[in-house]
Amino acid sequence: MMAEVSPQVWQAVWLSLKVASVATVCALPVAVLVAYLLTRVVFWGRGLLTVVVYLPLVLPPVVTGYALLLMFGSNGYVGSLLADLGIVFAFRWTGAVLAAAIMGFPLMVRAIQQALDASDKGFEAAAASLGASKIICFLTITLPLIAPGVLAGAILGFAKALGEFGATITFVASIPGQTQTIPSAIYNFLQIPNGEPVVMWLVGISVLLSVVALAASELLGRWMRKHGL
Repeated sequence: MMAEVSPQVWQAVWLSLKVASVATVCALPVAVLVAYLLTRVVFWGRGLLTVVVYLPLVLPPVVTGYALLLMFGSNGYVGSLLADLGIVFAFRWTGAVLAAAIMGFPLMVRAIQQALDASDKGFEAAAASLGASKIICFLTITLPLIAPGVLAGAILGFAKALGEFGATITFVASIPGQTQTIPSAIYNFLQIPNGEPVVMWLVGISVLLSVVALAASELLGRWMRKHGL
């Protein structure tokens, strides 16, 4: 049975893992910063920032993908500027990373915000009263306290990136070996006669990856709680 699986399947699996991993790593630090700003800092435009952050959750993914195409496409204002620097997103795997990061970003921010809301601000105040700077307070007090929330956000972002379809296929299409991830490969094989066996393989792999990610998150969360992190 294994011999019947097309190399295109494994290409899609590998690309999905690469896209989801890179998107999570790139988006997580920004999500931590944004969540901190929205939770701990009062500034003009906070409401607008909140709307921008959570907008991908309520917009149809195709709309987000089209907006990315307009902005980062070869004829887009940002895309044309980046192209002069040799950076191209549209119809490249890097574009899939960008789309996946944007779609998973609100979930990351939300999980981290909840952790910040639940953390005891007294520890931060005590450290500040002893002369610690805000950066030192955040790195030594706040970040360890919200570590489970950051982990939850990373898992949610990774899972969302792994299953992202609408924005990705609109922005980078579904080019085998280049931009075709598991969801777009499933869609493509559903359009092909007798493609159901390959679809079943892809669906099974997708479920397996999701279960492994959730199990790893749970085990790591238990370990962190056991060690007081």
